[in-house]
Amino acid sequence: MFLLEEKAFCVGTAKIWKLVGNILFIFKIVIPLLVIIFGMIDLGKAVVASKDDEIKKAAKSLGMRALAGLIIFFIPTLVGFLFLMVDGISEDDYKPCADCISKPSSCPVDDSY
Repeated sequence: MFLLEEKAFCVGTAKIWKLVGNILFIFKIVIPLLVIIFGMIDLGKAVVASKDDEIKKAAKSLGMRALAGLIIFFIPTLVGFLFLMVDGISEDDYKPCADCISKPSSCPVDDSY
C-alpha cells in the first residue's frame, strides 16, 4: 500500500517535477555556455593586459565556474544516491519523480505509471 501511495504522489505532482526537470535542463545548457563565454572574456582581458597576477586570477575564476557547472550536472545523481542510502526507500518509490526530473519531455503528466 505504501508503494502505491508514493507512486500516486509522484504522478499527482508530476507537473511540479516536470517544471523542476525543465529548469534543470535549461541550467544544463546555459551554465556551460556562460562558463565558456565569461572564461574567454576574463582570460582575454588578462592576456591583453599581460599581467601574471591577472592571468592567475582569471584562471582560478574559470576553474571555480567550471566546478560550479559540474555540480549542477551531478545534483540529480547525488539526490538519487541519497534517497537510496535512506533505509526503507527503494528505487521504485521515487522512480516516477526521478523520471520527470531527469527526462521532462517523457514525463506523463496526466497518465499513471
